[in-house]
Formats: sequence, structure tokens, C-alpha cells
Amino acid sequence: MIIRNGHILTDKWQFTEIDLAIRDGLIADIGPDINIQENEEVIDAAGMNVIPGLIDIHIHGCDGHDFCDGSLEAAAGISKYLASRGVTSFLATSMALPESELKKVFQNGASVMANKQLDGAQMLGIHMEGPFFNKAKKGAQAEKNIIDPDMDMFERLYEAADKKIRLLDVAPELVGAMEMIRQTSGRLKVSLGHTVADYDTAFEAIKSGASHITHLFNAMPAFTHREPGVVGAAMDTDVTVELICDGFHIHPAVVRSVFKMFGADRVVLVSDAMRACGLANGDYELGGQPVKLTDGKAALADGTLAGSATDLMNCMKNAVSFGIPLADAVRAASLNPAKVAGASNCTGSITIGKSADLLIIDDQLALQKVIIGGVVQA
Repeated sequence: MIIRNGHILTDKWQFTEIDLAIRDGLIADIGPDINIQENEEVIDAAGMNVIPGLIDIHIHGCDGHDFCDGSLEAAAGISKYLASRGVTSFLATSMALPESELKKVFQNGASVMANKQLDGAQMLGIHMEGPFFNKAKKGAQAEKNIIDPDMDMFERLYEAADKKIRLLDVAPELVGAMEMIRQTSGRLKVSLGHTVADYDTAFEAIKSGASHITHLFNAMPAFTHREPGVVGAAMDTDVTVELICDGFHIHPAVVRSVFKMFGADRVVLVSDAMRACGLANGDYELGGQPVKLTDGKAALADGTLAGSATDLMNCMKNAVSFGIPLADAVRAASLNPAKVAGASNCTGSITIGKSADLLIIDDQLALQKVIIGGVVQA
């Protein structure tokens, strides 16, 4: 397959009018006047932008499905919907649940990955969000399931997941948290989240091995001039930070500020989407708790935001509408999350040798074509 005449967002994060060849599911060549092989399909992308496929490392569900449903049907439904919305790979994200339930969920996730059972967006692994959180910042997590860090429990779940947990969230102020960070950060990424940690505690956790921050500003102390907290510790180190750019969780001015403070190479756009994503207003569920979706806003009965109902493509578009340059917004939704997921060697940018996970969008950012592993999605 050859994509011609498009504006390609290269791995220098600049748009260049150049051609691109896809062969055997990989990006085979990037350059002018690429030779067309016999019977090779040619896509004319004149007037269009060609960008890397988006990667959502924090998504619970969509289109009526949730990863914690623990079924192939749920995983396949999430995969299909995400592909239709320009998300080419993802980390399936769990909630704070009892160990017995998480074990089944993780075993299902490992089976899906091992048997390559997804035809759409590809599952890169598991994001374990909970249960090692501070109850004071539980957000939409069920308090009854929140516990202090338990290494024995984690190891059992890690094995149940066939070691496919790529991202682990921990509140660093809890008893046992620092030891958990030290023991796990060599084999996966550890993220700080759902926490009341002050600056010093968060800084110590980062120095102990934590390298990511879960939904920056949300479910953590506010950043103030005398108590900078987790946000301040993140700014003083080199961690990556998530932003839920759905228009409800973070004010546009803060989105702009974060890109200026952290740089486009450290911001990771996420959806934090739940099963109501893509569906109409109504009553839904997240982590065993009832959620009402009203005009795009998902919330518990007390008004607490319960994830989002916005997919990553719309989060990326929102970032652009908030004033973030398109190349920076795409990078924050592709290569940066690929690095966190440990998959940047095979996806996340338009680079020769990487998987041909590509999107063709018009000047209004409307999705025209989705290509995953060199296959145009229906």
C-alpha cells in the first residue's frame, strides 16, 4: 500500500508532504516518488494529514463494554469501537475491585492478548488502577475495595495477568507504598494517583522508581504556592503526566499551562473513558457504582466525575481547540503513551520499521481512514 500526496507527521513531529509505503503490516518507506509494486493499492491523501494512530493508556470501556466485565465480548467490543474512533492500541484499565474479581479480569486480558483475539485496536497490556489508593481521594473508585499496598496480592495478580500489567497506580503515602514502588518499577511503569501525598512524599516516590502521574490534578491535592504537592514534584522531575482532556476534568487554561510547564514530550492525553462513551444519556455503571451520563458528563450520584464519556480522538481535538498545536497534541496521544506502555519500539510514530498504525484526517481533524497493522479498518 502506498499513501501519496498527504501531509505526513514524521517522527520529527513536523508535517511534510511526502509519500509512505506500507508492506507486511509495517511502515516500509517514507520519501518522494516511492515505486509502486504490481497491483499495489494506492491511497491519494491529497489535502489530508497522515498521523500516527492514537494510543489510550487509560480507558475502562466504551460502547456499553467495560474491561472489568472480564469477557472476550467486552474486550472485542472495546477494540472495535476504539478502532472506529482512531485509537489503534490501548491499555485496558481496571478499577478497585476485590482480588478474586481482578484475577478473573486479568486472566481474561492475558488470554485475549495471547490468542490475538482483537481485530481492531490492539491491547498492549493492562493498566492496574487500584486498589492501592487513599480513600480520601477515591474519586469514582468504590471505597470498600480500596486497600493499602499488598505486595503478595500484587504478585498473585501479576501472575494471573501473565505479567501483562504495564502500568500500576499507587498512592505513595500509604504504608508499604514505597517498597511496592521499589519492587515493581523495574518491570513496569509505576504511576502516582488517587493520593493526598505532599511534595516531599511524591518526590521520594519518584526517586524510588515512580515515573508517571495518573490524571494530573484530579484525585490529588491542588497545586498551590506553599504546598505544590504531587504536581510540583512532577514538575521538578522527568515523569510523564496524564491529562483527561474531555472539557470537564481540566480547564483549557490548565491544559495550555501543562504543555508549557512539562513540554510536549511529557504530556500524555488519556480518555479515562467508561462504558457510556459513545452512547446516549442514561444510567450506567463503573466499578460497581451507578453513573449517570448527562450531556457528555459522567458522574456519580453525589456529582463526583466518574471517568469520562469522551474518546481519545475527541480529547486530542479538544486539546487543539484549547490552543495546543496539532503536532504536539498528536504526540501526546501517540508516541508519549506508547513510551509509557513500553511499546514505542513498535508503534506510536511514523517511523520506518514500526507497525503501520496510521490515521488520515482532514483539515478539520475529521477521521477519513484508520489503518492498523497495515489493514484499512472498515
